[in-house]
Formats: sequence, C-alpha cells, structure tokens
Amino acid sequence: MAGFSRADRADDAALLAGLRLGDAVVSAAFIRRFQGAVLGLALSITRDPRAAEDVCQEVFLRAWRAADTYDVRRASVLTWLLTITRNAAIDAVRARRSTPTTDDVLDELLRDTLATAPDLAETAVHRVETERAIARLRRVSPEQARAVVLAVLGGCTAAEVAEREGVPVGTAKTRIRTGLRRLRELAEVDHD
Repeated sequence: MAGFSRADRADDAALLAGLRLGDAVVSAAFIRRFQGAVLGLALSITRDPRAAEDVCQEVFLRAWRAADTYDVRRASVLTWLLTITRNAAIDAVRARRSTPTTDDVLDELLRDTLATAPDLAETAVHRVETERAIARLRRVSPEQARAVVLAVLGGCTAAEVAEREGVPVGTAKTRIRTGLRRLRELAEVDHD
C-alpha cells in the first residue's frame, strides 16, 4: 500500500484507539478494515486455513492488548498489524511442528481418559458407542479432536486445554466449540 497518506494513518489510528477503548462498533470496523490483509499473510505463512484463522484471532487480540504501544510516527497501522501477524503465524507454525498430530496421540488421549471409567468400558454398548465416537473424532481436525477429548473426556477447562496445547485460550475455546459442533453434525448424519 504505497500511497498511505497522513489522513489514512490518522483514520486507522482512530480505529485503533476505538479498539483499545473497547468500542464495539469501532472495533468491528477495525477488524473489517484489516481482516483480509491479516488473514492473507497468516495463510501465506501457515499454509493452513484453520491455522490462519486462529492466527487472525490471535493478532486482533494482541493488537487490542498492545494498542497503547502503537506509534503513528513509526509505521502505519497496517504495517504494525502485519508485523504482529508475521510473528503470530511463525509462532503457530513452530507450535504445530512441535505438536504431533498423529492418530497415536489421539488414541493415547482416549485411552488415558477412558481408563478412569472401567465399569462403563466393559459394556458392549459402550464399546460400540466409543468406536463410533472415535471414528467421528478422526473426521475432525487433529487440533479440534485433541481439544474436545481433553475438555469433554479429560475434564480440562479451556485454559487447561490452551496450556497443554500451547495456544491462546481463545483458540482453545474455538477448537472445542468448533469440534463439538462438527461432531454433532457427524452424529446426526450417522443417525440418518
């Protein structure tokens, strides 16, 4: 965006100030203005649409937290935001590399959590339902599957899931919510 004028910077800085103050209307306008650029850069770095969406959420959260540190004399709001995006996307790629996403990890989590209920695990009906649930879990993203297993079967809070997975709490909540929604849809399809 080569032709940034001072008026453009002032408008963007005003939007950022509104974001900092928690003004819902201005915050929504801020996100609408920069969402495409942030998501585009995140996608180009992560090469994964789901990860890019998680990065996008993280970027706007970081921007809100760091809005006081923005200096209009140093860079445009877009440049500042894209710097945050680059760092968050690189963090996401690094975290993904260090977190195994194989079926073995999911199996281990399921074994650990199901081992706490030996009486239920012995019934044939429970085994059949467990196998169906595992089959559905394998049809959602590994990140969502782990989050759901940790939250539902492991009894972890979203904060505990976030800590264990090395992601922000908002990302953990999104993974749990989206994973549960997807599992519900798959269960409805299975029953039809």
